Amino acid sequence: MQAPKVVREPDRKQPLDSISRYGAKRRMTKADLIDEVSRLAELTRKDSEVIVETIFDSIVRSLRVGDKIEIRGFGSFRTRQRKPRVGRNPKTGDRVEVPAKKIPFFKPSKELKDLVNTGVSQAAPPPPAPAAQA
Repeated sequence: MQAPKVVREPDRKQPLDSISRYGAKRRMTKADLIDEVSRLAELTRKDSEVIVETIFDSIVRSLRVGDKIEIRGFGSFRTRQRKPRVGRNPKTGDRVEVPAKKIPFFKPSKELKDLVNTGVSQAAPPPPAPAAQA
């Protein structure tokens, strides 16, 4: 009799997408960002969550009323107006009126572009490995 084949599920906490500073491909989620803020600022996870949510809510509120958000060294957020147009339903081929709408747009700063393009060597070093307990 043959032993059952073990299939390892991928780690759901670190979905693969882009190359991180650690060399592996992964995507930073909102939960990852909250954990990072908590660790770097030495705050509770709850306090970090409030901070991250407040920042995102402030950006969304400003964009809704048409304001532009500028964060020096990072980039700017604003909305762009899309004109109404006639589209097509891909399934039936029927014409569909697509109304005008505002879309959020992010423009990275020159500093951010330079930081991204300098490579991994300029990024912050990986966190230290946990100390072995005896």
